[in-house]
Amino acid sequence: MKQRALVTGGAGFLGSHLCDRLLAEGLEVVAMDNLVTGSIRNIEHLIGREGFRFVKHDVTEYIHVPGRVDFVFHFASPASPVDYQLLPIQTLKVGALGTHKTLGLAKEKGAVFLLASTSEVYGDPLVHPQPESYWGNVNPVGPRGVYDEAKRFAEAMTMAYHRHHGVETRIVRIFNTYGPRMRLEDGRALPAFLSQALRKEPLTIFGDGRQTRSFCYVADLVEGILRLSRSSCSDPVNIGNPGEVSILDFARLVLEVTGSASGLEHRTLPVDDPKVRKPDIRKAKELLGWEPRIPLPEGLRMTLPYFKEKIRENAGTEDR
Repeated sequence: MKQRALVTGGAGFLGSHLCDRLLAEGLEVVAMDNLVTGSIRNIEHLIGREGFRFVKHDVTEYIHVPGRVDFVFHFASPASPVDYQLLPIQTLKVGALGTHKTLGLAKEKGAVFLLASTSEVYGDPLVHPQPESYWGNVNPVGPRGVYDEAKRFAEAMTMAYHRHHGVETRIVRIFNTYGPRMRLEDGRALPAFLSQALRKEPLTIFGDGRQTRSFCYVADLVEGILRLSRSSCSDPVNIGNPGEVSILDFARLVLEVTGSASGLEHRTLPVDDPKVRKPDIRKAKELLGWEPRIPLPEGLRMTLPYFKEKIRENAGTEDR
């Protein structure tokens, strides 16, 4: 009998790619999303496919999934600064109530539960690169606190269910990930730079651009998540690309890949914006045999056609 997985946030950027991969691995998939930040377009190619079902539902409410469930992948959450600052209460609720409801389902079904956590639990880190043992430097009352603390609470709830109820749990701390299906205006550096470069607009650099990020292509990330789900590791595991790059150098790479003549425009650095971000992935290498394979320039070239198509679509809509 085929294994069956529930993916919350299944119509989102990461969730939809995970649905693709799980189906390719032979699992049946139930994707659940309230479509507040997700889009049905991300999974429209799966609608009607055997073994796939979409359920529009808010995971902060009671969840019922009839039949067997072998895996619960909890990916529901606003995930960009634009989203979680527009939706602060919803972000906190999905991290708290949504995690509680999905863990309850995993307990009921005897399923493996995997929480999509984030490198943002490290805040503006004082340790570099960031290992899983680092407890973080988070401002709980700052504008980013709603997301950072929602994920930190979600991790605590996940470990409580593991220790107290014996639920098989996994926690993936996801670092900056990119690829097709990202929203053009989600506020993060990569979609902002690609969109601006393709529209021949100046690339917006916050601060002096010396702050760093580490970008992982979505296919590499999903591979790591799959390996983690099949492991026996209940402690958090970093999944990300340790190839650290400054925002300024990243902007220049985007201009090179797109062939754009756009300039650079500096603006004030947002409050609590992390100065550095780089995963220590020794744990993923040792426990999962995982490390990223796709270099940033190659991943950008693989992502570019999607952004070109979306910008053409948007331009067509604006012309009407």
